[in-house]
This record gives sequence, structure tokens and C-alpha cells, in this order.
Amino acid sequence: MILFRLLLITFLLNVVPLFSQKDTIQFNSKKQNKIYLLWGYTRAWYTKSNIHFQNKGTYVSKLNGNSYTYDFTAYQAVAKDRPDFDQLYDVINITIPQFVGRLGYKLNDKWDIEMNYDHTKYVVTDFQKLRVKGQINNQWFDTDTILNPTNLFHFEHTDGANFWMINAVRKFKLFQKNPKFKLEAVVKPGGGIVIPRTDVTLFGERLNNDWKVAGYIFGVESGIRINFLKYGLFELTTKGSYANYVNAFVLGKGNGKVNHHFFAGQVTATFGVLLGK
Repeated sequence: MILFRLLLITFLLNVVPLFSQKDTIQFNSKKQNKIYLLWGYTRAWYTKSNIHFQNKGTYVSKLNGNSYTYDFTAYQAVAKDRPDFDQLYDVINITIPQFVGRLGYKLNDKWDIEMNYDHTKYVVTDFQKLRVKGQINNQWFDTDTILNPTNLFHFEHTDGANFWMINAVRKFKLFQKNPKFKLEAVVKPGGGIVIPRTDVTLFGERLNNDWKVAGYIFGVESGIRINFLKYGLFELTTKGSYANYVNAFVLGKGNGKVNHHFFAGQVTATFGVLLGK
């Protein structure tokens, strides 16, 4: 709830004033429009979520040949990110850590539009105590249990949770020494879809599923942007978002689904470049 209140305050302070201003978006001439690219890394924090596993048919385990039907929910599951920043030295595998990418188009001095991708990772903590309620093979239960992946489940989006958003970017000039250096505040409200690759272990069987459009996300990012050496960019931002995974894979296509939702907070640093006129 504390994270939710912080996200709400961030929204009210940063986004609502945008729509109270009497600015009219006027596009620059073709020579002044610029495309920019940003690349960087992020840390993420998540609220607890209720994770609902459901299979209306019968799943036959490839591990032991047993048949399973299930419909159960694990309540208030704690999850953390997996930054993997120890892999930053490996230039060949720069996408292993929690990276982010931005592709933007500068409309004018006050507005940009941006495609925003966050390769965040979401890992439910093993061996936490959870209330689990539902049925497995028509056996009903409602109990507190220790989340042991060998006899219940392990669940993560680690390749990854994958937030894809389209953002409007409002810029506020804070300081400009010369044409080669400018400091701006940026606010980026937007929304989009989530395309996770969900890694699930259920009843002792593990599958790292294919990527799938599984739900939606909306949120707001805000922070500072530094324009330097005419074409260089640096951003340091915080972001609050709400992600709802309505239909993620469990053990492959046609073998059930899992849904859950949560609020996320992020701190992100990116470097980039303007790509000409």
C-alpha cells in the first residue's frame, strides 16, 4: 500500500498538471525533428500479488505420466527482481542484466513521443509462507503452506516481465548553458502491453515458456534528462506502473494459464544519442 500511495502521489504531481497547461503542440520543421535512442539498466520493486493457476482440461505430465487438473490461487506472494548486474562486464551478453531501451521522436521543445521497453525480471521468492486455496485433481484445500518448488510451484518472468509502452514525453527546461548542454525535467505517462517469458515449475515439472502477449501495463516515468556535446543524452528516472498479466503460459500452450497483477517501482539510468536531423 505504501508503494501504491507513492505511485498515486507521483501521478498527481507530475501528470495531472500537464493537462492543465494551455500549451498547443506545434511540430518543428523537418530539419529540426530528431530521433533518439537510449540504452541502460534498471532496478525494480514489486507489490505482493495473488497468483491464480487454472487448467480447465487435463494435463498429462511429461515427467511422471500423471494427469492433473487444477484451479488454485496463492495469495499475497512476495517477488523480487533479478538485476544480474554482475554480468555487465560481459559485452557479448549485455542483455542478460535488467536492461531498458528507448526509441524517441522529438516533436518540439516541449514534447516527444517514445517507445519504452523494460526488460525487468520478476521472481517469486521460494520457501515463503503463503495461503493457497483451490483444487488439484478435485481435492479442495485452503491452507497456509511453505512455497516449496519441488511439491507445489516455482514462478518467474525472467526473460523477462517485458514492459512495452508508448509514452508521451513532456519536457521542462531547467538549465541551458549553451547549445551543447541542456538540463531538462521529463515526465512520461503511457501504456502498453506485457510480453513475458514465464518460467514455471509445477508438480515438479519445469518449462521456460515461449514469449506471449499476456496482458497490459500503464504508468508514469519521471526524472532528469541531460543533453550534452550536442548529440549525447543521459537520463536518470523513477517509474511507477501497474501491470496485469491476464493470460500467461503455465506449462506450454493449451496446458492451463496463470494470471496475476501488481504495482511496480523502478529506478533507471540510460545513455543515448540523437540520430541526426
